[in-house]
Amino acid sequence: MARSGSYRTSGARGCGGPRLLLGLAFAAFALFSYFGQKTTNPITGEEQHIAISAEQEIALGLQAAPEMVAQHGGVSRDIEALRAVQAVGTRIAERSAAARSDYEYTFTLLADPRTVNAFALPGGPVFITEALLARLSSEGELAGVLGHEVGHVIARHSAERIAMQQLTQGLTGALVLSTYDPDDPASANTAQVGMLVASLVTLKYGRDDELEADRLGVRLMAEAGYDPRSLIGVMKVLGEAGSGGAPPEFMSTHPDPGNRAERIAEAIKAEFPQGLPEGLIP
Repeated sequence: MARSGSYRTSGARGCGGPRLLLGLAFAAFALFSYFGQKTTNPITGEEQHIAISAEQEIALGLQAAPEMVAQHGGVSRDIEALRAVQAVGTRIAERSAAARSDYEYTFTLLADPRTVNAFALPGGPVFITEALLARLSSEGELAGVLGHEVGHVIARHSAERIAMQQLTQGLTGALVLSTYDPDDPASANTAQVGMLVASLVTLKYGRDDELEADRLGVRLMAEAGYDPRSLIGVMKVLGEAGSGGAPPEFMSTHPDPGNRAERIAEAIKAEFPQGLPEGLIP
């Protein structure tokens, strides 16, 4: 009997035995699935680990768009403002590097008077709320917002996040499987730590997305004829909007607007080392 008890302890509890081997197999599969999918972005030149096609991104965006519109009060009934958003967005989509992508860009003004926000869905749908548009002071600032969101689309950030979530979920599941012991409740702490790490990885990834979209926004709006310095003005608007209790930068998916303004200024200098061309729309 003593020998039987010893065997149970060494083979079934903790992180050893079949449970560990199965967890390692799950982890290996998750890593192989992620790193086995590699593609080069034709516009940014970046190598990305993405498992879905541009056509699938477009389908996802079209499927999600109606729900997002409904959550923000529907499409704005301010026809003049709606047309202005569409005109600026279309100019960026047609006169910049975005025109070389396979995506179907649409630009929608949402009738949300309280939420200061703009966002893009996979495949091309771009949205801005009335609350944010009302705070902008120029056509150039509107171009900055929309150029930033188009930057998310052409950089395929949504597709990257889908792949990253699949990887982190796979690794977290493998950790839970290999370490959890129903006879030892304390082992659940390891699983909780794993989930926290996974969530922090996702948040950090989101901040990197925002900074890359800022850099792309500088390029896209300038190619469309807008002064990229207007995007710095947008950061001031966002900073004022978030001054009433915004979360700390580290735990936010958006970097601090002040830090982003500095990065945008650096991106403008890097993109135009000889200075900005004349005649840009402010």
